[in-house]
Amino acid sequence: MSVLQAVLAFLVALGPLIVVHELGHYVVARWCGVKVLRFSVGFGRALFSRRFGRDRTEWVVAALPLGGYVKMVDEREGEVPPEDLPRAFNRQSVWKRLAIVVAGPLANFLLAIALYWWLFLSGVQEAKPILAAPEAGTVAAQAGLRAGDLVRAINDEPVSGWQDVRWRILQLALDRKSARLEVADARGAIDWRMLDLSGVAADAVEGDLLAKLGLRLFRPPLPPVIGEVLPGSVAARAGLASGDRFVAVDGAPLATWEALVAKVRASPDRRLAFEVERAGAIRRVELVPEPVAAGAESIGRIGASPRVDRELLKPYEIEVRYGPLEAAGKAAARTWEMSIFSLRMLGKMILGTVSWRNLSGPITIADYAGKSASLGLATFLAFLALISISLGVLNLLPIPLLDGGHLMYYTIELLKGSPVSERAMELGQRAGLAVLLFLMAFAFYNDINRLITG
Repeated sequence: MSVLQAVLAFLVALGPLIVVHELGHYVVARWCGVKVLRFSVGFGRALFSRRFGRDRTEWVVAALPLGGYVKMVDEREGEVPPEDLPRAFNRQSVWKRLAIVVAGPLANFLLAIALYWWLFLSGVQEAKPILAAPEAGTVAAQAGLRAGDLVRAINDEPVSGWQDVRWRILQLALDRKSARLEVADARGAIDWRMLDLSGVAADAVEGDLLAKLGLRLFRPPLPPVIGEVLPGSVAARAGLASGDRFVAVDGAPLATWEALVAKVRASPDRRLAFEVERAGAIRRVELVPEPVAAGAESIGRIGASPRVDRELLKPYEIEVRYGPLEAAGKAAARTWEMSIFSLRMLGKMILGTVSWRNLSGPITIADYAGKSASLGLATFLAFLALISISLGVLNLLPIPLLDGGHLMYYTIELLKGSPVSERAMELGQRAGLAVLLFLMAFAFYNDINRLITG
């Protein structure tokens, strides 16, 4: 995946989410009789500008695509012609102002529900939750889980696929609660295993939590044949290409891709001598796996992925599909669960029980956008739904400058019977700006750190 692809996927992802959010504000403002002066996607210099409608609203696409705004007639922001005073935002009842402000985040939640509904209705291809053999000493090994166990339910709630298992375990691990797994072995015998999650560390939710617990998805053995080589990687610099087969390493035969990965991971910065077959000819290739941080340890990586035969994987996959009404219920429930989970994660970061390294910025989002787009439309739409929920939750936080800050002011106005003073709002704006700048700086730091450490 190139940088250009990641940037394009980021813009394709973020653009519609911003438009939907601002359309929520715009539509409800119009319903409430407020005059809208400008609808802008992005900040800064206008790249595109046109006026439409009875009010001659200016529709703008600006240079910095990291947000947007709807500018309404408001006496606090300048002189208002007498004929427009009844349509000024500041002259509306507090309930109308509340509705206009909350409409933006609400639009993002509705978009997420719509996307999940479409995915659940059209069918989502998932891996069956069949476990591989857990590594010795892990929580899964201590629980007695074995290769071939099929996870049927977690804490008596049925699971449909591997993503369901990942989601349930992540929620339980966040609260350090035990997970009771109902499993069926290869012969169909039902049994129960208890995963003790009380010892999950604060930083364990960063990265692949299930792998750290010893829960790995079973996959049929793949031949050690390259499917794709990452540009600029160790494998690319050595001249390896798609279709090359690894025959041996340091004189020891290689039968599976898993054996190759194990050898490479265990050999960061150490020269390995490979025998590689191409078009029937064997040649010797020396590679030094690039060291990559994986928690407290360093692992090796050469930048090659395996060739996967889809027919080989079909028996281990399942299509999750629901009817229209059930899909709507599942979509609403998923959106609600993700929203609450986001708030809980933020709360635990503030309390210090979860690492601040989980906070991501635009670089990481662009990276994930590009990766999800490369995996297909369904994966990209699921990513869009997740980011739409995050945008809705972020904007509801009670921080001045965000929608949640305005909601906080209007709630205070309802309770005390009069608007918040101009001085209090000014101080709030400064504090809100400081908080947002801190969060942005920390998110950028995490992004850069991820780029450096891989």
